Amino acid sequence: MGKDDPVAWCKPAGALRLLTYPLYRKIIQTPAVTVILSERDVTYRQVFTDGRPLPRDPQPSWNGYSVGKWQGDTLVVETVGLQDGTWLDRNGSPLTEAAKMTERFRRTNFGNLEIEVTIDDSKAYTKPWTIRLHQVLVPDTELLDYYCNDNEKDAVHAVGK
Repeated sequence: MGKDDPVAWCKPAGALRLLTYPLYRKIIQTPAVTVILSERDVTYRQVFTDGRPLPRDPQPSWNGYSVGKWQGDTLVVETVGLQDGTWLDRNGSPLTEAAKMTERFRRTNFGNLEIEVTIDDSKAYTKPWTIRLHQVLVPDTELLDYYCNDNEKDAVHAVGK
């Protein structure tokens, strides 16, 4: 991980990057909101499923503002209002405040979840692009607290980008 990586400095990872970490997540569903809890930095994300539209001018945040709706067996989540300067990966692939992220969560069978993510960010990329993530479900597992220690003493030894 490069020394300039925001995560190396205990900044939030952002909505997409949280889905790529090996630490566990828990999804809690209600009719009005789906909440994704993550062990990584004891983080949460809200996906409003009460029929509201995306805001026109959202306050930028690390996880953005998300609304979702069911299309058959797939939860389709649209997110805007993402924090400018967020890294999408360890290489520093950028995300700007102009980005719109669309995720499609689909449980393929009892133990597996597939998430298709499309990034549409005209300030950073020439066209939208899509990745597919595979998650193993472990429903009987409890989340543990993991928090990046902002008093970390080894950061001065970080090398790289």
